[in-house]
Amino acid sequence: MSSRLEITELERPALETALAKRGQPKFRAQQIVAWIYQRGITDFAAMSDLPHDLRQQLGAEFSVTTPSIASRHISEDGTQKFLLRLTDGAQIESVFIPDTPAMTFCISTQVGCAMACAFCLTGKMGLTRNLTAGEIAGQVRVLADALDMRDRAFNVVLMGMGEPLHNYDETMKALRILGDEKGLALPARRVTLSTVGLLPALEKLGREPYMPNLAISLHAPTDAQRGELVPINKKWGVEEIIAACRQFPVRKRSRITFEYVLLAGVNDSPEDARRLAKLMAGMKSKVNIIPLNAAAGIPFERPSEERIDEFARILSERGVLVSVRKSRGRDIRAACGQLIVEGQRPSPAQRLATIAFS
Repeated sequence: MSSRLEITELERPALETALAKRGQPKFRAQQIVAWIYQRGITDFAAMSDLPHDLRQQLGAEFSVTTPSIASRHISEDGTQKFLLRLTDGAQIESVFIPDTPAMTFCISTQVGCAMACAFCLTGKMGLTRNLTAGEIAGQVRVLADALDMRDRAFNVVLMGMGEPLHNYDETMKALRILGDEKGLALPARRVTLSTVGLLPALEKLGREPYMPNLAISLHAPTDAQRGELVPINKKWGVEEIIAACRQFPVRKRSRITFEYVLLAGVNDSPEDARRLAKLMAGMKSKVNIIPLNAAAGIPFERPSEERIDEFARILSERGVLVSVRKSRGRDIRAACGQLIVEGQRPSPAQRLATIAFS
């Protein structure tokens, strides 16, 4: 194990403290953060506005670790999927979705996922481990470099592998690192966090100074239906989640997004649409209908276009703001619910922890 201090795991105040202990002024931390996040430079020797002695000290006592690209696949629609390798050999997937209408990075917060949603391939992996803040933010650095987008605006969605609120502390730390005005300066309004609704963490999120947009993976209007699709619903049901969302602070001109994966013959009936509209009544919300991205191992089918249109129409007629997500990257298995790293499974102890949690 290296004894060097990993800079990518430090927020700027912590880096200032570490440098102060070594007799360096605080502004050196600002310079280092700018080199790493604004310019993509991770070699201390190349940080030319730092004194030579400091560069040598940084090289001896600090490190900057970045996930490596194991493979990169480009869809016919321009979507790109990156398989990233971490320092311990674990692998995760991140996705670039162009013109949505903004440029969007979809990043992961865990290796696998403990939520075991019935329609999601990532859930089939189980949970191997949480990502660190440096690994979460590192995905953004990797994609920004690979796509030559450090000087361009982009959005970040925490909708890749894992449940962000199940890895709350590291996820929020990563967002603060990405939002640092001396680094990438990613504004919270350009970040969306998607969760199945872990209520204690959701309530905590509503008190964060850096608070991303919220997307709730709902997928069904009743506990009986949702409990079959999202096992954690047995702990926190639909009514509890909706009540928490009604209390959640929403910025002006913003809404809570409710994601609804539409499954043929399961949650796509006109009555399901009417129940969902009733749940949304009086809330600053929008429903994002996601017709299932079918895949081997998923025991459901995509509804017909007619059924999709009918479901959306019923919601709209009842005053619900609704959109139907166009699947992107399906030919490279980069669409919603399709991220999975083959051959990577949790240990028996990790699997027991997953079962106990859910």
